[in-house]
Amino acid sequence: MCGILGLVAKKRVLREPDMRRAVDDLFRLSESRGKESAGLAVLLSDKIRVLKEAVAASTLIRSPEYRSLLSCAFDEHDDMQNWPAIALIGHSRLVTNGSQEHHHNNQPVVKDGVVAVHNGIIVNDKRLWAEFSTLKRAYQIDTEIILSLFRHFYVQNGDPAQAVCQTFARLQGTASVGLLLADLDLLILATNNGSLYTCADPAGRIRIMASEAYMLRRLCARPYLRALLKGAPIKQLRAGTGCIWDVRTLDAWTFSLGEASPYPARTGRAVPRQILDVTPTSKQVARSTLFEMPAVVSPEIIHRFDIDPVPIRALRRCSRCVLPETMPFIEFDEQGVCNYCRNYRPIALSGEAALHELAEHHRRHDGRPDCLVTFSGGRDSSYCLHYVKTQLDLHPVAYTYDWGMVTDLARRNQARLCGKLGVEHILISADIAQKRANIRRNVLAWLRRPDLGTVPLFMAGDKQYFYHASRLRKQLGVNLVILGENLLETTRFKAGFCGIPPHFDAEHTYTLSALNKIRLAFYYAGQYVRNPAYFNRSLLDTLGAFASYYLIPHNNVNLYNYVMWDERIIVPTLIQEYDWETATDTQATWRIGDGTAAFYNYIYYCVAGFSENDTFRSNQIREGMLTREEAMTTLEAENRPRFESIQWYCNTIGIDMVYALERIQAIPKLYPVQR
Repeated sequence: MCGILGLVAKKRVLREPDMRRAVDDLFRLSESRGKESAGLAVLLSDKIRVLKEAVAASTLIRSPEYRSLLSCAFDEHDDMQNWPAIALIGHSRLVTNGSQEHHHNNQPVVKDGVVAVHNGIIVNDKRLWAEFSTLKRAYQIDTEIILSLFRHFYVQNGDPAQAVCQTFARLQGTASVGLLLADLDLLILATNNGSLYTCADPAGRIRIMASEAYMLRRLCARPYLRALLKGAPIKQLRAGTGCIWDVRTLDAWTFSLGEASPYPARTGRAVPRQILDVTPTSKQVARSTLFEMPAVVSPEIIHRFDIDPVPIRALRRCSRCVLPETMPFIEFDEQGVCNYCRNYRPIALSGEAALHELAEHHRRHDGRPDCLVTFSGGRDSSYCLHYVKTQLDLHPVAYTYDWGMVTDLARRNQARLCGKLGVEHILISADIAQKRANIRRNVLAWLRRPDLGTVPLFMAGDKQYFYHASRLRKQLGVNLVILGENLLETTRFKAGFCGIPPHFDAEHTYTLSALNKIRLAFYYAGQYVRNPAYFNRSLLDTLGAFASYYLIPHNNVNLYNYVMWDERIIVPTLIQEYDWETATDTQATWRIGDGTAAFYNYIYYCVAGFSENDTFRSNQIREGMLTREEAMTTLEAENRPRFESIQWYCNTIGIDMVYALERIQAIPKLYPVQR
């Protein structure tokens, strides 16, 4: 998820300006993995210096503190015999556990004589702190448990490789780490999902590591490194593997996390290094970008803004499915059956045999990635990754585009699957602060003049996901992109509220006809004219979203065109095999990893008397997966407002929840309401 980097090199193997460029470029390349904080740790002969700040890597490397720290690392007047090497690790962070507002949560993390950078999420850290009760927790960040466990086991056995193995044996989730140690002249790498790549020159004078092969390819192609590396291969540290780099000799020793042999070298230091945090005190507390959120939603909020289901129950509904009369363009025949049911075409699967044949065509037998799996961390994409890895036996790379609305629950579930399956996970992070600011601008503009047709503006920021998937496929050199798009999740009403009639032959929500795309564009243009507040800094992002969603080709393979989507198989599989986590504020498992869904479904249900849940359950009825009575009972629970998630959303984008809900409640309803 985050971007980690590291470098060990003989002094003067490169000119100092070129070595600086290498570190700077590594940071810039790693920034795509997270922009919320960045940090660097440098191993010197007598100390480890740490610098970290709640800024993007590209900002950090322009700071005088960063330049000063590199000067210490590259000091050519240092005693070459006493300390002949340069060693450092760095981190570009996407915040998951532990707010970046607290300095100690940012990386590199310092604890118990260990300095670490960590890419991933540990999902059982609380259980581990309870199990190892003699270890004392000091921070919020999940990474801390890795450092404390390593030190605990190293004190017991005196072997760094064994200590790493014992630590990883107890971790659940994903972990790719780099460790520098106060009492060892080593840089230790380890990963349980393969999100670490290394490169070394043929003479073993420089070793570099990064989170992605593409980053190293870009770096190694730089003119100042090309002659030194001489086309050296980029190697993946495979899932379940560790590696120790001796900083004095630059020797490398690789071991299995399952059963490591004793580390053969003498490693201890008579006097451990001092670890110094050189971040200026003024920069150790970042300015808060979020409102403080209460731990629970107040009963007053729930009572005041709950939605009365009685008038919604009174709506006329299709006699076959559960769609109400407020559904755009709905028509009922003499038997009360709606046109959505009459025009529905049952899903025709291509079959698992065809999918296996397709997989065989793309399969690589050397362990290199052979497909990209788009991975939101939600129910359907999680099962898709499980199926691709365990049933198709492919070598997938999981891909996530984080635009600021991927919830911590989704991230934890991503970590559970990638860690257990040993799947590399590439997370491309937008400028999350800017994305959330854009959402805020559009939500506030919408609240000034609410319109059901423009609700999708709230989600415009995530549509570049298609663009980045196409770009990443090329970087990885794979031709197969697999997604888990549930074919039952059609939401034609979103375009319907823009005056666009349903196109029943369309396979996807983004397969509008050319004419309807023009109609949609004109509808939004009209809304912008009527509501000038939409003309804000988010406009270019919104236009890019429209292009990514509707205009660029979507040459992907959908698992659920071949394999029947079955909730009764998918959910138990995820929970039983991966301890997959569900939401606390709903019994549903759909959209629980999407931070926007609770908010916009509250709008649709409040104003129109239905939500995405109604269209989804109606499709299940049409496929014979659910009876109409079962669907009606299920919807009573699923359409209840998810106030905890709505509160998280409002807090995250920085709007007043009470103001937003008051404005939504004031919108004229599409159904009669008793006064």
